[in-house]
Amino acid sequence: MAIIEQNPAEERPFGTFAPKAYLARIIARTRAASDSFLGRKVAYALRRLGLRSLDGAPVDIESLGAKMRLYPDGNVCEKRVLFTPQYFDAIERELLVSRLRDGFTFIDIGANIGAYSLFVAARAGRGARILAVEPQPEIFARLAFNIAQNPFGTVKAVACALADKPGELTLFIDPTNRGESSVRILNSSAGTSVKVPAMTLLSLVEGEGYERIDAVKLDVEGAEDLILEPFLRDAPQALWPGFIIIEDSRQRWQTDLAGLLGRSGYRLVAQTRLNLVFERKPA
Repeated sequence: MAIIEQNPAEERPFGTFAPKAYLARIIARTRAASDSFLGRKVAYALRRLGLRSLDGAPVDIESLGAKMRLYPDGNVCEKRVLFTPQYFDAIERELLVSRLRDGFTFIDIGANIGAYSLFVAARAGRGARILAVEPQPEIFARLAFNIAQNPFGTVKAVACALADKPGELTLFIDPTNRGESSVRILNSSAGTSVKVPAMTLLSLVEGEGYERIDAVKLDVEGAEDLILEPFLRDAPQALWPGFIIIEDSRQRWQTDLAGLLGRSGYRLVAQTRLNLVFERKPA
């Protein structure tokens, strides 16, 4: 059983850490910045000022259609969602939204603080089913807090790692960017590690009673092949997700996962700076 690390700040009600006037102005300007080279340069310069003013404190704010308490110091995901959500996987999110339908089922693997899960929940309606899977205890506590601040009722947080077999795994944590934590050894020498429970994607899906998966997002810092390869081997095709957003970690995968997806009937519909997006049409 994973030990959930409760931050004392999470015992305080949402709104306690609302941005003060100076920070609110910076956030408004960074969020209004264009996607041009100059727009991004200005936004990132202002973001640095905002981070310095926070000095490690969290911020309670709405982003991507959901209320979140964000800790941008030490987690790139939270920094992006707070200051520049318009740059946060914009192409991937647009493609995902265009595929929403009644009863949408979505599994967010490596959910971090819930940005993708809550983004989908805000748009998919009350009939959606969303699993947010996050193994890192401290980040899971933030994820659970963020889910609880919203009225969607469609997101379930799962505190475990997904891998090629059940058991216990060592999760290597990068203190400079919590989102870079992985079950594969990090390059950073400053990292720590923690033991976390692990299960396969198939056992998770079967345990939750899923009959179909509309979309999956995988961002597990190079361990995506450990999850998807055994799933595509063992799961019935009726359970194969129709749409997959996967972090582009081809240099770290031990198998040709992109090739496997192609052989399994998926086509690459988008490639961005960080991700590969695949889709499989029903037979």
